[in-house]
Amino acid sequence: MGPPVPDAQALALRAVHRAASDLRRGTPVLVAGPQGPLLVAAAETVGARGLAELAAAALAPPCLLLAPIRAAALLQRPIPAAVQRADAHPSEARWLEEGVVALRLPAGLLDPAALKRLADPVAERLLPEHPEMQPAPPLAAAGLALAKLGRLLPALVAAPAREGAAEALGLLAVPAAEILAYPTSAATSLARVAEARVPLEDARDARIVAFRAADGGIEHLAILVGDPEKLAAEGGAPLVRAHSECFTGDLLGSLRCDCGPQLRGAIARMGREGAGVLLYLAQEGRGIGLVNKLRAYTLQDQGLDTLDANRALGYGADERGFLVAATMLQQLGIPRVRLLTNNPDKMAGLAACGIIVDGREAHQFDANGVNDKYLETKAERFGHLLR
Repeated sequence: MGPPVPDAQALALRAVHRAASDLRRGTPVLVAGPQGPLLVAAAETVGARGLAELAAAALAPPCLLLAPIRAAALLQRPIPAAVQRADAHPSEARWLEEGVVALRLPAGLLDPAALKRLADPVAERLLPEHPEMQPAPPLAAAGLALAKLGRLLPALVAAPAREGAAEALGLLAVPAAEILAYPTSAATSLARVAEARVPLEDARDARIVAFRAADGGIEHLAILVGDPEKLAAEGGAPLVRAHSECFTGDLLGSLRCDCGPQLRGAIARMGREGAGVLLYLAQEGRGIGLVNKLRAYTLQDQGLDTLDANRALGYGADERGFLVAATMLQQLGIPRVRLLTNNPDKMAGLAACGIIVDGREAHQFDANGVNDKYLETKAERFGHLLR
């Protein structure tokens, strides 16, 4: 008997995972679609070799793909919103359809150091030349989505590819449709892979269950206190918290956020109640990753709040998804929960994914003199119930 053959979903997830890893290494990737293949390389990681490979396989001079807010900062002028389509210049029409801006890259900017400065709002802004807008190529949105999956700045050097050139250079090709489907596919393919009893300081009767998606990527964890599965089987609604990992707050005790107190407070409360589930999700920095969160902190020190700092990096205000948490709860046999949260979006998101939310349990901690503005932003701009 030969080795097992992975199913189509697993193969698709692997391809996207590998493509995101190639971008992180500075290697160009081919995004395939019916409009023709698009070569992309991450502006923050591509080096001289990657640019040479891209040039060798390209049909036309490369451009820089950016989120509109980052492009507006570089061009130092507003980018027309989609509702202003009728007033937009014809050369700007394509990106309005995809939410992507393409900038022409003159020779002076086709340099790894210059590309890093174009991609990163934290970097020095002095540039030898200034780019201008051009129509975005097809598949641009899928390219930026792939960069985000790699927790990279959504800034790509891109060019249409010559037929067969990418294959000759050994560059990985991945269908655009698989990139765009990846968040849902990865979430729904989660499976339990390991578990162990781990007594905790505030909850001695605790177990940790690890979940992994079919692409073999980063694991998500469920911390089970007591026997919430039995409570659920009897028709009850265990106390549940969906907690996004926070290296600085959870492990280091950072005062910039309230993540550490929320994590420890949730476990302590579940220990007192005798049962509960804390879903520890690999969604650092509201889904932008640790490196980008540190960049966002620098922007916050320059005057932006949490929401605007994420947007300045080219990300959405909150890039997390709730399907991961819902799938973990379904795997644990817990269809009904009392949600420990201040965030109404978590309640709505879990409900939209099929979890019955019996009610919200408040989970608020006092400001510490450092995170006061952070908590104000949560309440005023993210709608968290902190007042």
